[in-house]
Amino acid sequence: MSSLKDSEKLELQRLADNVANMAAKLELLIRSQSKTAIGGVDVSSSSAFQFGTSDEGRMSRNTRPPLPDPRLLRKIIRHRQARVRYFRDEIFADPAWDILLDLAAARVEHKRVSVTSLCIAAGVPATTALRWIGLLTEEGLLKRVEDDTDRRRAFVALTDRAADSVARYFQAIGDDLKYLV
Repeated sequence: MSSLKDSEKLELQRLADNVANMAAKLELLIRSQSKTAIGGVDVSSSSAFQFGTSDEGRMSRNTRPPLPDPRLLRKIIRHRQARVRYFRDEIFADPAWDILLDLAAARVEHKRVSVTSLCIAAGVPATTALRWIGLLTEEGLLKRVEDDTDRRRAFVALTDRAADSVARYFQAIGDDLKYLV
């Protein structure tokens, strides 16, 4: 890709973003045709076959339950963040969970999350968020993906193992979600 001009790289990036947006819309359309909805948010806990790329880069067929609808995840994040209106934010800091929720929503939306954006989503000082990102990476829950177009920037994503754990967690609490949202 180093032989491409900057304008060609930008055009390829725009095309990739368009494809990702179309994939996200298709996934939402498919989910809307066969989901159990509570307030317009998918809380289905049925198992589904999914095709994806394993952490090693191979195409794989997964039998894990799907990740929850990103609107549900974003709603949970908003509810968690709303607590600071009533309590000191230090009391409820849980950056690891906030990071996992944000990345799970981004994975379903087929969006990349930069380290900077993830630090903001964690709701704690950047140094604390970076420490948690490092810890979660060491635990095998997150992976860093270097930006091909800008070497100064990196993205963070859930590993397949983390996505599986988040999906199974939400499957396990599926019936209780209607009382939480």
